[in-house]
Amino acid sequence: MGRRERKKAATRRALADAALELFLERGYDAVGVRDVAEAADVSVTTLFKHFPDGKEALVFDEDADREAALTAAVRDRPAGHSVPQALRRMLRGERARQVRDDPRFPDFLRLIETTPALREYARRMWLRHENALASAIAEDAGLPAGDPGCQALAHFALEAVALVHGRADSEAALDRIFDLLDHGWSGGGAAGERA
Repeated sequence: MGRRERKKAATRRALADAALELFLERGYDAVGVRDVAEAADVSVTTLFKHFPDGKEALVFDEDADREAALTAAVRDRPAGHSVPQALRRMLRGERARQVRDDPRFPDFLRLIETTPALREYARRMWLRHENALASAIAEDAGLPAGDPGCQALAHFALEAVALVHGRADSEAALDRIFDLLDHGWSGGGAAGERA
């Protein structure tokens, strides 16, 4: 990355950090884009150059990176690894990094859960990610775009993160979900079988 790209990335990071700090401190609805720009010591015009989608995008500043990581997990997975195995590995690593590297992560999740505009933005973002992931899975498998099996795998892989949120042993829960995605439903033993 050249000097100009590093400077742009630093400005983008400063804006996102300032926004999150203000949103957590005052509440999302009580903070305007001008407040964020001032806290990051940039103009409102500069803020919109980095975040043209508006105020909600400031909270999801890693949106494009996350989508790229999801599709790369499929395309660049090691030989012998299935798509569900690769996605499990990527999502596990991401969750561990978020919890380990940012002590505000639980507050960040609570902000999204309690702010309707952010919940809606997150839903639209996840749908974009789901479609990009489904396309990558279909391409990898040599199936046509829009294949329902690829769409289902993408959908349930991304939903796994929400399903394990708040569980005492989220890692074991994530493993259980991805075992199901990788191997199919076995019913969990004899109790799952019908006579």
